[in-house]
Amino acid sequence: MIGMSSYAGVMESLMNSAEEQQPSSPLANSRSNKQESSESQKPNGVCGFVLVHAGAGYHSESKAKEYKHVCKRACQRAVDQLKAGALAVEAVAAALVELEDSPFTNAGMGSNLNLSGEIECDASIMDGKSLHYGAVGAIRGIKNPVLVANRLLSEAQKGKLSAGRIPPCFLVGRGAHDWAVSHGIPPCPSEKMATKFSLSAYKRNKRKMELAEKMDSGHNQTKKRRQSSENENGSGCLDTVGAVVVDLEGNVAAAVSSGGLAMKHAGRVGQAAHYGCGCWAENARNMNPYSTAVSTSGCGEHLIRTMLARECSAAVQSEDAHQALLEAMQNKFISSPFLASEDRVLGGVIVLRCCRCVENQPSQNIQGILVEFLWSHTTESMCVGYMSAQDSKAKTHISRLPPGTVPGQSLAIEGGVCRLMSVVE
Repeated sequence: MIGMSSYAGVMESLMNSAEEQQPSSPLANSRSNKQESSESQKPNGVCGFVLVHAGAGYHSESKAKEYKHVCKRACQRAVDQLKAGALAVEAVAAALVELEDSPFTNAGMGSNLNLSGEIECDASIMDGKSLHYGAVGAIRGIKNPVLVANRLLSEAQKGKLSAGRIPPCFLVGRGAHDWAVSHGIPPCPSEKMATKFSLSAYKRNKRKMELAEKMDSGHNQTKKRRQSSENENGSGCLDTVGAVVVDLEGNVAAAVSSGGLAMKHAGRVGQAAHYGCGCWAENARNMNPYSTAVSTSGCGEHLIRTMLARECSAAVQSEDAHQALLEAMQNKFISSPFLASEDRVLGGVIVLRCCRCVENQPSQNIQGILVEFLWSHTTESMCVGYMSAQDSKAKTHISRLPPGTVPGQSLAIEGGVCRLMSVVE
């Protein structure tokens, strides 16, 4: 029997912006690539919201303070961008840089080492306004892989290359590294990206694997090696990072970055780089009444085989976002036929959805965005942070499975609601 935790409650905060703040970027619009609103109808006020995660896995009480602190810094970086008039995609990239730079997360600096003792990172970013996507996989020697993914996205938006060539959106390995350097992103020696913690974890994991291989041979050796790998890649090592953002104009964006599973094979690419698996962002359009953004974390192979980011985005177009996400995590992930052979299905998501809301105000100049934000995970815990552009500081939370439930076979789901207000000139 698969257990399921109850909804932890909705925390609603009404966030009213000041009437005189920086104007939004003239390039932004809330619904599609076409200019739908007139130049005289632009929101004037600081508005926007960011939700970040420092991974779904296991977050010990001894390191809870560090995980929460990096989530706060990431939220602040994104909000600073929003206050400066940046679009959602720029703000979400800024949040990811902060998360990658932390030695406590498995992304960028301090990432897990692979079997060869090297750091190879994956990252992707998606812009809900243009629907463009950029990604890198198994990239070495770049401190902030999300910057390469974001540059791929922005370069693709410029159109075709010489001789009508299609610009790349996803690069891997040495090719990704060389492309990044040629576009002005500085390299970083791999030895400088490793931390004392990641190096000690690699040495410990390597000793365990060597011991398991010596214990037996043949079938038993293969079985023990597989069990050792499964133990090392348990819920304690799945701390991929990510963020979702909505900006002043109602545009959404999502991003994700990861160092991958501990002791992974060289060249392995996880969900953080795969389209529809690591992140998803899509502005409201056509038959979709809501703008949605999703970022995932967990066992990459599980998330790839279920395309969980896109599945969750589609699910929360339903009226009841909480119920829809709960059912998606249950039916499309834990009980997915694509993962029927797995004993434990490990993963987590953060989800943001928003829509324009009508305000009962005497003035016709008040514009509102209703933001619903959720997180759900099947791992032991998940660390999240969130902040609106009107908040003085971010809120953080470490969500945990209820006592007595089994990671990979049960789930937790929590979230909140936020109403963003701005003045239309």
